[in-house]
Amino acid sequence: MEIAAVLAVIAIIFISQTFKIVPQQNAWVVERLGKFDRTLTPGLKFVIPFIERVAYKHSLKEVPLDVPSQVCITKDNTQLQVDGIIYFQVTDPMRASYGSSNYVFAITQLAQTLLRSVIGKMELDKTFEERDAINASVVNALDEAAMNWGVKVLRYEIKDLTPPTEILRAMQAQITAEREKRALIAASEGRKQEQINIATGEREAFIARSEGQRQAEINNAQGEAAAIIAVAEASADAIRKIAEAIRAPGGEQAVQLKVAEKAVEAYGQLAQKNNTMIVPGNMSEVSGLIGTAMALIKGVPAPK
Repeated sequence: MEIAAVLAVIAIIFISQTFKIVPQQNAWVVERLGKFDRTLTPGLKFVIPFIERVAYKHSLKEVPLDVPSQVCITKDNTQLQVDGIIYFQVTDPMRASYGSSNYVFAITQLAQTLLRSVIGKMELDKTFEERDAINASVVNALDEAAMNWGVKVLRYEIKDLTPPTEILRAMQAQITAEREKRALIAASEGRKQEQINIATGEREAFIARSEGQRQAEINNAQGEAAAIIAVAEASADAIRKIAEAIRAPGGEQAVQLKVAEKAVEAYGQLAQKNNTMIVPGNMSEVSGLIGTAMALIKGVPAPK
């Protein structure tokens, strides 16, 4: 009975040492007699007891690794407290087992060294603006070195950049001054634009007034020209009618009669407006005019 129990225990131990169940996204490194033999992939696997053993177990998942905070010196000799995080993944279990005694510690130390080197090439202001460039530089250098360790560095992210308190106060003062400067520039630009708008409005108003005045003068001139043309046409028409009347039978006699009447009337008005009697020097002229008028009156046929 005791022998059976011993055999049962030996069988259980043998089976447990022989059959291995590898979880998903894991890789186990098997050594045979102390030498690397193969890598076990997920699933049920067999291992020869006492000859082979699972020496290393690796997770193939993406692993976040916190990089301890450290002080870096910038190009302009400013201390900067920096901490970040690395994301990496084991891609070669065999190299991860034998390439480095502790690849996690190696990656952390190398990340800190690279970060100090990259930030040391930049001025303080640039470190806040060039985070993406810093991250890319660290990732490229880390990935190249980690290939020998069977590890792929996926990305590096800076979590925080903290300058000294004095530098923070100076930066805040600089930001405040810059904002005030922008406010003053914006206000002056507003005043400038206002003056430009006022000047433009006045110029357009002056142009509009001058255009209106010019159009009014044109209209007046056109009206005066039209009036002159109308008067001239009326005068010409009257002259044409007079000429036609003169050319008609008895027209010349009528003109002579009219002239004689006007002359007699003029002499009569001169006599009425003055206390002194004005007598023509040649009375024959007056009698001649009267005689001509009477002759014309007699010669004009009576209206029918």
